[in-house]
Amino acid sequence: MKNNKEKKYPQGYLITVVVISLIVGGITGGVAGFLTSSIFPSSFTNWLTNPLGITKIINPTESNQNINQQLSGGQAVIMEEENLTTQAVQKVTPAVVSIIVTKELQQYYNFSGPGFPFGDIFSFPFDFNFKAPQQPIPGPKEKTEVGGGTGFIINSDGLILTNKHVVSDTEAEYSVILTDGSRYDASVVGRDPFNDIAFLKIEADNLPVIELGDSDKIEIGQTVIAIGYALGEYSNSVTKGIVSGMGRDIVAGGGGQSEELQGVIQTDAAINPGNSGGPLINLQGQVIGINTAVNQQGQLIGFAIPINSAKTLIASVIENGKIVRPFLGVRYAMLNEQIAEENQIAVDYGALLARGSTASELAVMPGSPADIAGLEENDIILELNGVKLNADNPLSKEIAKYQPGDVITLKIWHDGKEKAVNVELAEFEE
Repeated sequence: MKNNKEKKYPQGYLITVVVISLIVGGITGGVAGFLTSSIFPSSFTNWLTNPLGITKIINPTESNQNINQQLSGGQAVIMEEENLTTQAVQKVTPAVVSIIVTKELQQYYNFSGPGFPFGDIFSFPFDFNFKAPQQPIPGPKEKTEVGGGTGFIINSDGLILTNKHVVSDTEAEYSVILTDGSRYDASVVGRDPFNDIAFLKIEADNLPVIELGDSDKIEIGQTVIAIGYALGEYSNSVTKGIVSGMGRDIVAGGGGQSEELQGVIQTDAAINPGNSGGPLINLQGQVIGINTAVNQQGQLIGFAIPINSAKTLIASVIENGKIVRPFLGVRYAMLNEQIAEENQIAVDYGALLARGSTASELAVMPGSPADIAGLEENDIILELNGVKLNADNPLSKEIAKYQPGDVITLKIWHDGKEKAVNVELAEFEE
């Protein structure tokens, strides 16, 4: 989860099973019941009918039919959701891993302060005009755990999906801890240049695999569960909430890096430091999002990348052993009514090709597929293969559906007129 440098290790999980109890009692017989309720207070009536205070416990393993017969409608729904929650967590947790970031750091001794290697057992009682060195003295280098995150297994041969910001340090070493406590060295297979997604690989086989859901079918208000190494201390912690919003565009940052994320899922399931890269799942135990960021100024405002955004990359890594990204070669800003009105633009949707803040950040990269096809700065890409581009369907999302070598048709607004342009996508090279 961005906005925080995190660590997480899986060692188990806690599941709270709520057992619902009912007090079953009552006095049989019409007359006796009437007299009792009229003459004696309700507390005394309860004592007469249940002198030992025994509460009937419903066995959680009873059939749903029996539960529904003994519970009111609302309570039955609660019990059913609790059962689905525990089943989903039990299904997914074996495929959730902790990622440990280790780096060789220079150790220092500070002879003028608490870093002095002998502690403070020595002192200088006599004035010899001795001056201890003020600068720390280098000591040996040691491997130190400097961060971590969460990931989940998507292939039984050890392919793991996580956030790019979890494994962004190219000089660090990475290892993975499974739920059974076993630890493996991990290598970074690829970091997605356009999204906060990355892949690790460990040398193992017959591993449990998480089931991928369909994030396009998510509905606001549906129950979701986040699993991760919360605060770098509590492995496979489980939090539960709902989908609070869809299609959010945010700028997430932490540890000196930031990234714009488009079309992410908002949830009130608690996403804590250390949850980055963990799965956001539905009650069927399917991953629908990748926990990525949290708004630290609010409460329970977390964000996850929709899993459908990663499916093309997953297929690419499994097939090619690396991330293969299609490349168009443009810089753009998505238009809406407000932006169009403020800038007196004739259309209020599409991707406006615009340069960045520096001279090198051109709207159209020289030699790119867009350049070869004749696209220019201030052109607006209205549609891609018939799909209208807007906040729900940004250009990056639509481009990601294709492979290098695919030919796409763009509808362009150019100098006040619409025109169609065919473009052959290239492969992105880092």
